[in-house]
This record gives sequence, C-alpha cells and structure tokens, in this order.
Amino acid sequence: MQSKYVIVGGGAGGLELACKLGRKLGPGKVMLVDARLYHIWKPSLHEVAAGTLDIHAEGLSYQMLAHDNHFTYVYGALETLDAAAQTFTVSPIETAAGETVLPRRTFGYESIVLAVGSTSNYFGVPGAAENTISLNGTEDAERFRLNLLKLLAKADTDKNGAGVDIVIIGGGATGVELAAELREASGVYAAYGFGDLSPLKDVRITILEGAPRILAPLPERVSTAATKLLGERGISVVADTRVTQIDADKVLVQKGDVYPADIVVWAAGIKAPDFLQTLGLPTTKGGQLDVTGELVVKGFPNVYALGDCALCIGADGKPVPPRAQAAHQQADYVYETLLRRDKGQPPQDKPYVYRDYGSLVSFGQQTSVGSLMGSLQGRNWFVEGFFARLMYTSLHLMHHQAIMGTMRTGVLALARFLIKRSTPLVKLH
Repeated sequence: MQSKYVIVGGGAGGLELACKLGRKLGPGKVMLVDARLYHIWKPSLHEVAAGTLDIHAEGLSYQMLAHDNHFTYVYGALETLDAAAQTFTVSPIETAAGETVLPRRTFGYESIVLAVGSTSNYFGVPGAAENTISLNGTEDAERFRLNLLKLLAKADTDKNGAGVDIVIIGGGATGVELAAELREASGVYAAYGFGDLSPLKDVRITILEGAPRILAPLPERVSTAATKLLGERGISVVADTRVTQIDADKVLVQKGDVYPADIVVWAAGIKAPDFLQTLGLPTTKGGQLDVTGELVVKGFPNVYALGDCALCIGADGKPVPPRAQAAHQQADYVYETLLRRDKGQPPQDKPYVYRDYGSLVSFGQQTSVGSLMGSLQGRNWFVEGFFARLMYTSLHLMHHQAIMGTMRTGVLALARFLIKRSTPLVKLH
C-alpha cells in the first residue's frame, strides 16, 4: 500500500497536519501512523495524572478522527524507514498474551513527515529511569493516578499518620502544573471518602529544581508569582539543587539532603526518541533530526520533521523551543508546503519562522499565570487569575477546533461542562 503523504506521530502538530491535509486531499493521499489508539492533548496529562481529567472521556479515537477528517489511520509504531526506496515498516500489534492482532506492515510514500515528539531525558542520574514516573503519554499519567489512589487509601487508614510524600523533579511547566493540580485534587479526594486524610498535612508535595528559580525560561515575574501561588498551596519549592540519586523511597541531592518519596515524578528534561538514530537520517548531538529552515531533513528532500523531534534553527540563530505552539506553527508551514507540492507548485520561498506568543501555566481549575508576547517591540504582558485561566482553556479548545471543527468543538465543550456537574470532580476508580 502507498500513500502520497504520510505523517508519523499523532501528537498536537502531527494530528493537526493530518486532519487539515485529509480534509483537503482525502484518505487516498493522506495517512497517519501512531502507536496509540486515541489522542489526548499532551499539556493535559498533568490533569489525567491528578485524576481531574478522565482519559476515557477526554481521549479522541484516531479511527473516528480519520473517518471525520478523511485520512487513513494506521495503528502501530514506526520500526524502519528506507528513504532511498521511500518505504517504511510499522510494528505488529499483539495482545498481552502474545497473540498477533495486526502483523508487521510495509507502506510506500512520496513524502513523509516525522512528528514523533519527545521522551524523558534522565541525564544519567542513577535510579531515575527505574524509580520515577514521567508523563510522556497517557499510560504514564494513568499509572501515576492509580498509584496515587492506592497511597491515599493507605494513608487514610494509617493510624500512624504517615501520609504521602510526592517529589517532583523539575520546576518547568509540567512539574509546576502537576504540583498545583495534585494539591487541588487532594482536597477533592479527601471530600470523596478519604475522610481521615488532611490534604495539607498528609499529602506533602516537593518540587526540586536545578536552576536558580522555577519556570526559568519565562520572565522572572511569572516565576515569582508561581512560587508564591505554590507556597500558598503548601507546596515546597527547592531551587538551585541538583539530584544525584533516586531510590525506591527517597531522593538524594548534591547538597546532602534526603527527601523521602512514595512517588517520584521526573519532569526535568526531554530528548528525542532514541529510535530516530536507527533510521539512517542525520541527527544532532542531542538525538533530534537535523532539519533545514524549511523543515526538510537535511539530504532527504522527501522527508520532513516537526515538533520536539526536530532541531530547527530560528531566524535568531537559536533552536526553536520544544513547545506546543511551535509544533502548531510548524504543522501549518508543512501543510502549506505539501499543498503546493500536490499542485505541482514550487516550494515556499521563505523558511519557517517561529513566533513566540507567550506562555501560560495552569494552577488548578481556577487560575493560571503567564506572559503574553506583544507584536510591538517584543514586549510581554504578565497575566494571572481567572482571565489567564480562560486563556489557558482556550488553547485546548483551539487545538480541538483544528482537528474537529468549530461546531463539534463547541458541542463537546458544552457536553463536558454539563457532565462535570453530574460526575465526581476526580476519577475515583
């Protein structure tokens, strides 16, 4: 089987590209390959982990999206790529018992787009891979949530009042948002049957950050506000500290301190998936695919890459940051490139240019903080509170609008608003 345009990876950028191309060109020309059956907006994973978002209600079926947006969906992981022959293989799908559901498959393409995202970078810290949970995908968030439920149930019945110690390594957006969501969720759990659990006293949350402050890439005012909000929620923030070892029940840092831990979350860095280095394509020292300003993998004119897995140098000479907004923008750029290619037109005469519109960080279901970039003189504006929360929510809705359309996104948003009024505020099973 051959498809003219293949997108590997159904994350924010890859899925939006597949939906837009599919609606324009149809399933005979557009194929999406992904190792999962359903999609969730990755910035929502901290809510899944805390239990405030039900993955089974939030997840969108790739098969449904393929039908509605007129592209072909292939279930499986990319195994090999033969750029010379313009073919690739997709891994077999097997049950837990080893029964083959789908065999290994080979497909052809005219152009292929790699949008496989990123995975955790443990930086060689002993015990990090074995004793932490990273929110790389829905399965990780669900594993965290189930572990948390068990620990809360145990703490609720523990007459010695041992409580639960949660250590989050990394004070970036993921770590900060998870900590805030967990604090809010712990109060809800206490109200839903864990009556002997005191959220502030028994659920202890600590963020360890190696930089001098949390949210280091963002303006200092955002970091200061975030630190204040975390402190008000009883969350301990320890900056300028380097983790040296992680055991099953504790975290050790360079200064000699030891932090007891029932659950450790690794949110201290990302890297491109290791398998990219086996595809015969040029990669950088950090493992990302080396692309031109047009998002073409260098030396391979029929292979494109976007998002976290690609190293694209911006107009300022700096790498484009691994953010969702960059993936959205790059998907739009490649969409235009492939449309021109399909019409037999010359490629775009200008390279991709990253535009930073600012960043927002969620602090539970009621508030957010962040900075918005202005179009004049590169100025930014600090935003916080309910207004910032509305803007944060709108980013999720904009993503849904891109893959589902305006009408269905509006209906879905209304339905979820009503459902939340008749279901628990956290997932309890």
